[in-house]
This record gives sequence, C-alpha cells and structure tokens, in this order.
Amino acid sequence: MKNFKSFLEMLCIVTLMFSCKEPYKPSLNEINEHLLVVEGLINLGPEPTIIKLSRTASVVEKGNFFPELRAKISIEGNNNQTYNLVETTSGTYQSGILNLDPLQKYRLHIITKGNEYVTDFLEARVSPPIDSVGWTVKPEGLQIYVNTHDNMKKSRYYRWEFEETWIFHAPFYSLLVWENGGIRNRDDYYENIYKCWNSGASSKIVLGSSIKLTDDIIHKQPVILIPDDSEKLTEKYSILVKQYTLTKEAFDFWENLRKNTENLGSIFDVQPSQLTGNVRNVKNPKEPVLGYISIGNIQTKRIFVSATELPLNWKPKASSTCLSPDTIRIADAFKEFSTGIYVPISALTNDGGTYAYLVSSPQCTDCTLRGTKQKPAFWQ
Repeated sequence: MKNFKSFLEMLCIVTLMFSCKEPYKPSLNEINEHLLVVEGLINLGPEPTIIKLSRTASVVEKGNFFPELRAKISIEGNNNQTYNLVETTSGTYQSGILNLDPLQKYRLHIITKGNEYVTDFLEARVSPPIDSVGWTVKPEGLQIYVNTHDNMKKSRYYRWEFEETWIFHAPFYSLLVWENGGIRNRDDYYENIYKCWNSGASSKIVLGSSIKLTDDIIHKQPVILIPDDSEKLTEKYSILVKQYTLTKEAFDFWENLRKNTENLGSIFDVQPSQLTGNVRNVKNPKEPVLGYISIGNIQTKRIFVSATELPLNWKPKASSTCLSPDTIRIADAFKEFSTGIYVPISALTNDGGTYAYLVSSPQCTDCTLRGTKQKPAFWQ
C-alpha cells in the first residue's frame, strides 16, 4: 500500500504540472543567436574534404537557413603543409583530393568576417573496412545492420551514416496524355510517370563501440528499421552505409548530441547537456561554436533488398490523400483537362465508343513530383 500511495502522489504532482499551465515567454539571450556551426570530416582518403559552415537561427527564425558565406578555410598539417578549400555552393567548402598522411596531425583553420577559428592539431583515425551490411525481418519491419572489426584493436569507436534509394509507384497508372486539346495514348517507355526512384539520407545519429569487449568487433549494429508498410519496400530498396572511426572525445560529442536530439520528450528523459565541440574562436575562446571536426577515411558498402525476398503480407500503406478516381465526361474534357487539375487515367467505353475518362490529380498519378524517372547509375 505504501508503494501504491507513493505512486498516486507522484501521479497527482505530474497531473498538476501539466494541467496548471501559463503562457511562458522565454528571455532570449542574443549572445547565443547565430552561432557558427561547423560540419564535416577532414578526409584522409581519395575523396575531397567537404566542410559546411552555417549559423544557428533564433526561435523566431526557425526554419530559415543561414549559410556562412565567403569564409576562408584551410587544412594545416604539423609538417607545415597547407591545403585550401574553395566555396562551391553557399556555405559549402571543398578541397581537392588530398591523400593526407595518416601519421601526421592536422587542424582546420577558418577565417570569417571579423573572426578566426581553429581546432587543435588532431590525430587521424583510419576506419577498417565494413565486413558486411545485412538485414533481418522483424515483426515491426526490416532491420538493416552492419558488421565490422579491427584486428589491430585501434578503432573501438564508430559512427555510421547512410543513403537510401528505392523504387516507388504513383497510386494510379495513367495510360493517357492530354495534349494540344486532345487525348492520346501514353508512351510508357518515354513518358512513364508511374514508376520512379526516390532517395534520402540518414537523419539519426548511429553510434557503436567495442570498448567493453576484448576484441574490436561490431556485430549486427542496428542502422535503420524500416516499417513493414513503408513505400521503400514496394519493389526494390538499396542502402549505402558509410562508416567512420572516432576518437573517444569525438564519440562522446556525438553521443551527447544523440541524447539531446533523440531522447527528449518527457519529464523522465535525460535533460539537455552543453555540447562542447573542438572548434574555438582564437580571440574569444568562450564563444560557443557548434560542431566537431574529425580526421579519417570513409568506408562504404551498398546492398539491395527486393520485395520478393520479404514477407508476402508486407504491403505499402495506401495514400490517404488519393481517393478513388473521378469521372469526366467527353463533353467536359476540354474545360476540365485544360486547367491541369486532372490527369486522365483511362477511357470508359461502351458500344458507342468512349463516353468518359477516369481521372485523378497529378499528385496521385505522376511519381516525378516526388522522385525521378532517371535510374541511378549504381542501380542493379
């Protein structure tokens, strides 16, 4: 009874906390607005180094993006070598292929309008190859996982990103085209708008560590769980997994960032902690700078999963916005189709010929509004 009473008391406190609400207007500190954000990896391998600079937005500016333009960025080695990056798009800076020496230490040097930022000279981390990327069927969907190991036991701390690509279909298959005031049959090879490819990048932070194990082995590390009714599994799905090896300090930064961004939502969750990166203002070390720069290579591996390999009862969720096709009479065809509101799907005929058309919206018939008809170069 005592435990039950304690539970009731706690329940009452929580209820009061959420029922007695008053408007809250936070006092915003302008010093913490428009902080510099530094994203990227100093790449040891045969790929360019890409660094992105931007500024944080205030509460009232939420949704806006503020790239840091016309900065000067260089990579400096403790062997006195310097490599410059150039701005390729707004806020994105890229080097050539550097093939840096992993035995040397390097730092990032950034000069913006009125400020100068650097990292310490950083030790490189060379990632071992990915052994395999696999998948397994779970009750809730398709679990993608990764395996890797380091015989030298020097890696220990890992981070993964991924890029997804998949085939999807428009809800309705349009056989006809409205053109020049008339209807004609659609050339399915050149004018396909039913089958497309879509893609996306990882938005969650995926980390793993073997520090508590004798051997440096990562076995079946979860990467992403795809729901069984996702359109990604309609026909064929592909994922490219990217692997990075981190220092302990970098791993701790990403772990804190993961907790701050993914584990919040209730009074019982871990509360936000201060994120301390490794980029500092030369003249004002107390200025917060967001981001953590590491030095290393990127290991990648791609796999494909076909719908024929998955359970037969896994079906993509039907679109809630695409209702059954409507009907347009021949007499109304010019007026209705000229607006662009409707796309003809098929003809309705009787003994006298076509008397009407089945139609739907472009959003429900044209997959190119959300994807591309161009098959990716890597597609199998």
